[in-house]
Amino acid sequence: MRYDRVCYDCGTRTTAPVARCECGEPLWLETDPGSFDWDDVVDAPGMWRYGPLLPVEPPGGLADAAGGTPLVHEPAVDEFAGARVHVKVEGENPTGSFKDRGSAFGLAALEAGAAGDVSAVGTVSHGNMAMSTAAFAAAADVPCVVMTPTDVPPARLDVIAQYDPTLLKVDGDYGRLYERTLERGLESGVCFLNSDVPLRVEGQKTTALEICEAFAPDVPDAIVMPVSSGGHASGVWKALRELQAAGTIDDLPRLYLVQAAACAPIAEADAAGADAVTPVEGGETVAYSIANADPPSGTRALRAARDTDGAVIAVDDDAIRTAQRVLATQAGLSVEAASATALAGVRKLVAEGVLESTDDVVAVATGTGLTEATAAGSTAATTIDIADLDDNLDAVGE
Repeated sequence: MRYDRVCYDCGTRTTAPVARCECGEPLWLETDPGSFDWDDVVDAPGMWRYGPLLPVEPPGGLADAAGGTPLVHEPAVDEFAGARVHVKVEGENPTGSFKDRGSAFGLAALEAGAAGDVSAVGTVSHGNMAMSTAAFAAAADVPCVVMTPTDVPPARLDVIAQYDPTLLKVDGDYGRLYERTLERGLESGVCFLNSDVPLRVEGQKTTALEICEAFAPDVPDAIVMPVSSGGHASGVWKALRELQAAGTIDDLPRLYLVQAAACAPIAEADAAGADAVTPVEGGETVAYSIANADPPSGTRALRAARDTDGAVIAVDDDAIRTAQRVLATQAGLSVEAASATALAGVRKLVAEGVLESTDDVVAVATGTGLTEATAAGSTAATTIDIADLDDNLDAVGE
């Protein structure tokens, strides 16, 4: 089977297992939704019920547990936010975040040959994606390398290390490391499932498929979700485009993306009316896992919000903490701070008159708040300089 990649921006296509177009923008898999409708879903677990829209066969095992997460509606949350809020609880994925959707698809695609001539997987991450990639690689018996920045909290290393990947802390520019692994990984026999690559985005689009099926034959008025690299937002946008192209839905729900105010390059670009996202000097925020000062799919995420008549906004740490507390005390949902930005964003949009009290709004809670509390901070990881990246990658690939 062919796995063509296409650029959302310039339309360039390639059969090479690469992540970036020559124009510099990220690629995604080219998939034809045909005349898909909700009667075409298949009898398969989790995200694999959308088999006609996923160009790999379900691999079974841990992958069966990816996706299929609930929508929770709690009147007390409505009262806080000012609209009808349906919380998409992605913390119910196997490792506690939406990243499992991309990891499940990525490992299945590797087995199907969609990743090229590789024998290992890897990722550049300081949290959920690292844990998810390592877990699904372990389940598939595929070697895995995880690269983190040097300032990653020790508790996070413990959570990642339990799956026994090669764990490297890399001293150097994080953005350069992200792109260098994509360039060099395939040469070393390592498929890097970084946050906005085609194989990860394809799995993460199933978040939107589940949301739209839950509201069928209608769609929610809006989907509000945190944004960091832009990979998840890209997947949601891709799914909405496919459903509309197939005639499954007529109108697109508005897509609102939320960042922490201390580090909000996409929101700043939207507010300025810019066509592209540029790096910022990010500050510290409680929403550590989405504090991405140079998002690799930032411009694609910006396009996604505008294409659906949505927007990208920022909320401060006080608003994030308040929303996190409301989800815990009023709905019994423990979410990480980054996830709480979605509910904080809904409340801000209602207060500004962008959303109405009668709107049905899905707030995507991207990850659980429970994982870090389980770690003791005892794992040791090898620290390398980014200049030594190639030698370490070759060792993993071999």
